[in-house]
Amino acid sequence: MLKRILISLLVFTLAFAVVGNASAQDLPYYFQVNKEDVHVYWNSDGTMSLDYTWVFTNQPNSHVIDFVDVGMPNYEFSMSTIKADVDGVPVSVSQSDYAGNGSGFAIVMGNKSIPAGGRGTVHVYIGKIEQVLYPDDKDEAYASATFAPTFFGSQYVTGKTDLTLTYHLPKDMAPEEPRWHAAPSGFPSEPETAYDVNNHITYTWNTPDADASKYYLFGASFPRSYVPADAIYVAPPEPLVSGDTIFTLLCLGFFGFIFIGVPALAANANRKRKMQYLPPKIAIEGHGIKRGLTAVEAAILLEQPLDKVLTMILFGVIKKEAAQVITRDPLDVKTMDPLPEKLHDYERDFLKAFKESGKERQRLLQDMAVRLVKSVSEKMRGFSRRETIDYYKAITEKAWAMVEAADTPEVKSQKFDEALEWTMLDKDYDDRTRRVFQGPMYVPMWWGRYNPTYTPASSPKATVATGQPVSSSGRNALPGAEVAAQMVTGVQTFSQKVVGNINTFTEKVTGATNPLPKPSTNVRSGRGGGGGRSCACACACAGCACACAGGGR
Repeated sequence: MLKRILISLLVFTLAFAVVGNASAQDLPYYFQVNKEDVHVYWNSDGTMSLDYTWVFTNQPNSHVIDFVDVGMPNYEFSMSTIKADVDGVPVSVSQSDYAGNGSGFAIVMGNKSIPAGGRGTVHVYIGKIEQVLYPDDKDEAYASATFAPTFFGSQYVTGKTDLTLTYHLPKDMAPEEPRWHAAPSGFPSEPETAYDVNNHITYTWNTPDADASKYYLFGASFPRSYVPADAIYVAPPEPLVSGDTIFTLLCLGFFGFIFIGVPALAANANRKRKMQYLPPKIAIEGHGIKRGLTAVEAAILLEQPLDKVLTMILFGVIKKEAAQVITRDPLDVKTMDPLPEKLHDYERDFLKAFKESGKERQRLLQDMAVRLVKSVSEKMRGFSRRETIDYYKAITEKAWAMVEAADTPEVKSQKFDEALEWTMLDKDYDDRTRRVFQGPMYVPMWWGRYNPTYTPASSPKATVATGQPVSSSGRNALPGAEVAAQMVTGVQTFSQKVVGNINTFTEKVTGATNPLPKPSTNVRSGRGGGGGRSCACACACAGCACACAGGGR
């Protein structure tokens, strides 16, 4: 009897622990940043280095702190120069795990995660960030250096933070040369000035009553002569329409252009901008071709419509026997168990999304697209976008050439199957597929996993039973136009049945990967400018060196 009671207690305890652990995963992030110490190094080569130290106290009954998102001033930072540690123990960093706004990376806490009720010191050093200095709008001989430390979502933060931020100015500067900008609200109006161990002038701002969820902008200006001339980023002038120009147009009778054409063009430009999900840094030309991208990654580089990209991923996981379509309308995909090896991260994210439904599936697909865009952007660092685009366009043309050159329907079908994802990169994919397959087309071996209504031929005898020719490999030959139509409508299925309005879906991805800059505001109190734009929470940051919100982690 005693033995049974002990066993029952043990089972109950284990069950309670499992339930408790599962529910803990649903708890929100909720923590206090007791102390934050930030060192901003303005280097003599015009780059910036950052050194963050946070002391976190995780609140009881809250989610474990397993990641710390660190927003960056822009996309021009070097991941290879980043080192992080927790309580002195090195941990890894990752861009793909970053869940904040704009650019940044995540500190992956691993076995140094801070549990509910726990406390830990997180430190990270970022060695190189470029394009962080701008012309001073009050003195053309000076450069403006402004920065806002990363901050966290207000719903995740409690209590006050003892925040200290220190500027380390370029070496060999005389004390009277630099100028500090107006301090953020809650900080002393003038910083504490001193010299660091390397004899660099420092400006230090501190308050024990900071809010880790607030945006604080700090700044200073110093003579341009202390950094290379090309280190000062000059934003392109924004076009302005003068009153004289409008008057002239009105006088010439262009009322229709002014009141109809201009708004229409502006609206069209705005729509196009929202579809441009690649971040600006990918357009900065490097040298050479980035080889080794998958067809899906090349589609991102070419900024193909995201519904087409999602369809390419669907075909990819089906061909790899990782999934099959259960129903076409509405689209429902079953994930195979176990999954095959060597799936790409975006394929795993895709399959994970299809384990959910409705809005949650859309959200997970958006998250997948954001991570994919950021991954491609990082891979393109240092390579020529123009040359790389030409390279993958050439691959697309070669793929189509092989298909079109095939002299039998069976060979043509085989070549099309092998190069399917690459042929989809053609902007004329829909019409070209229909034109090429006018006659019979032997469906690929995986066709049954894409089309649930398809019945494969079991043997050559099926020719007599079904009236359809069968290849030597046992594949049915269907009318090419029918197969082509099913492939083309796969894209439309994603647009209409899975992600809803594809424009809205893409706009949300763009908002995370290539956000629109915020309106300009002058927060500098006459001490120089940041290139005519403001530091914004969305972290477009074309005109200053600000950091983004960390997404609440």
